[in-house]
Amino acid sequence: MVSASQSSASANVQSGAGKDASGSMTNTAKQMTVLEGKGGGGAGNASSVSGNMMNRKTIENNTRRRVKLYALNQEKQWDDKGTGYVSYCYLEKHRGLSLVVTAETDGGTLLESKIQADTAYQKQQETLIVWSEGENYDLALSFQEKVGCDEIWEKICQIQGKDPSVEITQDIVEESEDERYEEPADINSSTVELPPVDVMRLEEISEVVVSCMSSAAKRDKLALLIESENYIPKLLNVFNMCEDVEDIDGLHHLYSIFKNLFLLNRNALNEVMFTDEYIFDVVGCLEYDPAYREPRPHREYLRNKTNFHEVIPIQSPDLLSKIHQTYRVQYIQDVILPTPSVFEENMSALSSFIFFNKMEVVHMIQEDEKYLQTLFSQLMDERTDDTRRRDLMLFLKELCSFSQTLQPQGRESFLKVVSNLGVLPALEMCLCSEDPAVKAASTEVLRIVVEFSPSMVREFMLSQVNKPEARQEEQDQLFTNVIIEQIICDPDPELSGAVALVEIMKNLLDPENMLAGGCKSEKADFLTFFYKHSMHELVAPILANTCNDTPGREDYQTVQLLSSLLELLSFCVDHHTHHIKNYMLSRDLLKRILVLLKSQHVFLALCCLRLMRKILGMKDEFYERHIVRGNLFAPVVECLIRNKGRYNMLDSAILELFEFIRQEDITSLISHVVETHGKTLDEIGYVNTFRDLRSRYDAIQRERTESLPSLLRSSCGKAMQPSRFRRDPRDLDEDEEIWFESEDTAIGMDSGASTDKDNGDSSSSSSSSSSSNTDVASENHTVPSGDAAARSSPTESEPSGGKVDCTTPPRPERPPSSESIPNSGATEENKKVEVNSSFLCGKSKASLSP
Repeated sequence: MVSASQSSASANVQSGAGKDASGSMTNTAKQMTVLEGKGGGGAGNASSVSGNMMNRKTIENNTRRRVKLYALNQEKQWDDKGTGYVSYCYLEKHRGLSLVVTAETDGGTLLESKIQADTAYQKQQETLIVWSEGENYDLALSFQEKVGCDEIWEKICQIQGKDPSVEITQDIVEESEDERYEEPADINSSTVELPPVDVMRLEEISEVVVSCMSSAAKRDKLALLIESENYIPKLLNVFNMCEDVEDIDGLHHLYSIFKNLFLLNRNALNEVMFTDEYIFDVVGCLEYDPAYREPRPHREYLRNKTNFHEVIPIQSPDLLSKIHQTYRVQYIQDVILPTPSVFEENMSALSSFIFFNKMEVVHMIQEDEKYLQTLFSQLMDERTDDTRRRDLMLFLKELCSFSQTLQPQGRESFLKVVSNLGVLPALEMCLCSEDPAVKAASTEVLRIVVEFSPSMVREFMLSQVNKPEARQEEQDQLFTNVIIEQIICDPDPELSGAVALVEIMKNLLDPENMLAGGCKSEKADFLTFFYKHSMHELVAPILANTCNDTPGREDYQTVQLLSSLLELLSFCVDHHTHHIKNYMLSRDLLKRILVLLKSQHVFLALCCLRLMRKILGMKDEFYERHIVRGNLFAPVVECLIRNKGRYNMLDSAILELFEFIRQEDITSLISHVVETHGKTLDEIGYVNTFRDLRSRYDAIQRERTESLPSLLRSSCGKAMQPSRFRRDPRDLDEDEEIWFESEDTAIGMDSGASTDKDNGDSSSSSSSSSSSNTDVASENHTVPSGDAAARSSPTESEPSGGKVDCTTPPRPERPPSSESIPNSGATEENKKVEVNSSFLCGKSKASLSP
C-alpha cells in the first residue's frame, strides 16, 4: 500500500446496516452528477440525480463494475467490507469526482472516496486498485472482471493526468517541516536518475536507491523508473556475474538494493521478483547481508531441505505453481526480511500479495470436488495407516487456516463444501487418534469450524442421537462425549489440548450464538441433549476425586483438569439457568465440589469459590434453600479458618463472598450463616464483614418479632374463610403451590435419600412452608424467603425434625403438572425439561445417581 500522507482525502466506509431498506442514505439527502463517458474520453454529460446514488438495475446488469471492497486493519490483514458496484460520479459534498461503491444487497453506500490529484493509486494483478486514504488507512477494490478495472483505472488516470499504461500514479506529497529544512529545493521538481546497470556502478546504484527512501515522492519516481526500464532482470544478471567471480562488495551492494526494493512497497515490482524465473536469484541477493561474515544459505534450504510433499497429487499446474510461490514469499517475509515490528507498515504490499495468493489457493482447491472427496475418503478409511492419516490431517488443517483469509461468504461456502463431504465425522475419528500431531490438528480444525458455524456442529451432534437406528453403544460414542473424553484424557501435563477443547465446548454451549440459528428450538433441543447424554461424563472426574469427603489425587495434572472442568461448570451456571440448576440440585453436586476446598493447591480452591460465588450471584431462591439445607457454608468457613488470617487471594475471595451476601441483603443466607457459624466468625475481627453480618441478623430478628402479631391475625382470618371454589381440580392455590415447590426442592436435595417421607417429615415441611407463604410468594428478594434458616437450624426448644403445626392438615399428593416448574417465565420446552429432571427424578434412587 502507499502510505503517503493525504490529509485532504475524504472517504466514508460505512456498513450496510447504516442504511434504510430502500438503500437511501439515512442522513440528509445527497445530490450528485454522474459522468457518462466512453473509455477514457472527455468529461461527458452531467446530470443531477436525487434519492438513491444510482440506478440499481443498471448496475446489476453491468457485471464489469462488480467489486469487493477491502480495508487494511491494524494487524495488517485485509478486512472484507462488502460486495457492490463501483462508479465514478460528482459529489457535491466533496466538490469533485469520487469513487462510489454501492452494496449489492441493500443498495447502501459502502464507500465514497474523492479522486484526489495527489493520491497514489496502484493497479495490481490486473483486477485490483489499491490506494491510501490518509495515514495508515489503506483501501482496495477487487474487480470481478478485468474490463471494469481498466475502465475505472483510465478514469482515475484521466483525472490525475497520468498515463493509464503505467500501473501507478504519482504522489504530490507535502513534506514535513524537518524535510523542508533538510531539502530547501522543491522536492517534486527534482528528478531521479538511475545509472546503467553495470558491475562497476553497483555502489552508485545503491546510493541512489538509498537516497530516494527518505521521500515518498522520490520512492514513487524510483519505482516507476525500475518498472519502466526493466531494471530488476538486469540487476539479477549482474548478481549472477558477481557470484561467479565472488565479488563480495558487489554482492553487499545488491543486498542493499533489493532490501530497499521491498521497502518501496510496490506490488508491480513484487510480481516481477516473485516469478519462478527470478525468485531464487532475489533470495540469493538477500543472502549476502553485510552484517554476517558468511552468506545465509536460504536457497539451499528452499531447494533441498523443504521438499514439497503432495499428500494428494495435484493435477492443476496453476495450483501447484501458486502453492510454491506462496510458500517462498512467506519464507521471504518471515525469515529473510527485517523484523515486522520495525518495517511492517512499509511492506503492506507484501502482506497483500500473500493474502490474495492464499485466497486463490483455497478457491482452486474448492472448485476441484474430486480432490476434496479423495481427501475425506482416505481420512475416514479405517485402513489408512497412521502416517498417511497424519499427512492428510495436517493438509486439512493448513487448508482450513488458509480459508480464514476468505471473506465471510466465501468461508461459509468452503465450510459447507467440507461439511457435506464429512469433515465432522472425520474429526470425530481423528480426535481419538494416539498421534499427538493428528489430535492437535483435529482440534485446530474443529475450532475453526465451531467459531464460524457452531449451529452446524450442534446439528450434527443432535443427528447422532435422533437417528431411529441408533443403538445404545452408538449413542455412548457421541461427538460431545468424544470431546469430553479428550479433555479428561489429555496426556499433556500442561493440558494444552484440553484447554483448547474447553473453549470449543463453551462456544457450543453458549446460548447467545444459538439464538442466531435458523431453528428456533435449537437452544432447548441442544441443552436438553447435552444434560441428558453428556453432562455426567463432564462431572465424572469431580465425583471420582471427592468420593471420601477429601480430595483424591492431588497431582498437578489432575488438579489442572479439575480447574478446567470447574471453569466450564461456572460458564454453565452463568448461561444455563434452569438446566444446570436442576442438575446440580438433584445430584447435590455443589457439596461434592466444595470438598475440593481442602486441596493443597490454592488455585483449585479459588476455582471452587468462583463457582460458589457465581451461584450466589444468581440470587436464586432454590440455590439459597439448597445451600441452607445442606449447610454448604461449612466447607467455606472451614477453609477460612484453615487459612489462619493470611493475607492472600484465598482469604480475599472468601471475605468477598460473605460481603456480597451482606450487601445484597440475602436474609435467608444471613440468618443461616450467623445462626450456624456465628460463634466461629465472631472471633474474626480484622475485617468488619462478620460484625456487620451479625448486626444485620439482629435487625432481621427484630423485624420478624414486630411483624409476628399481624401474621397471626392474618392466619386466623384465613382459617375462618370458606374453602375457595376451583374451576379446575388440577389447579393449585397459592399455599399448595408454595408447599409443593418446597417439597420439590427437598426431593432433589439429597440423592441418597428415599422419596418416601414419614409423616413427621411431611408435616414438618408442611408447617415450615405454611409459616412462610407471605415471604416466598413475595417478588422482593430482600424479604426472608420462608424462614429457611430457622427450618434448617432448629433451636434448642425445637425437635430436630422441625416444628410441627398440628392445626395444618397434611397436603395432598401433588399431581405431575407443569405448574410445578419453579420459574413461571420459562418456555414450554424448558418447563418440560425441569419436570423430567427435577420433579420426576426424585421418585427413584436410580434416577438420582450420577
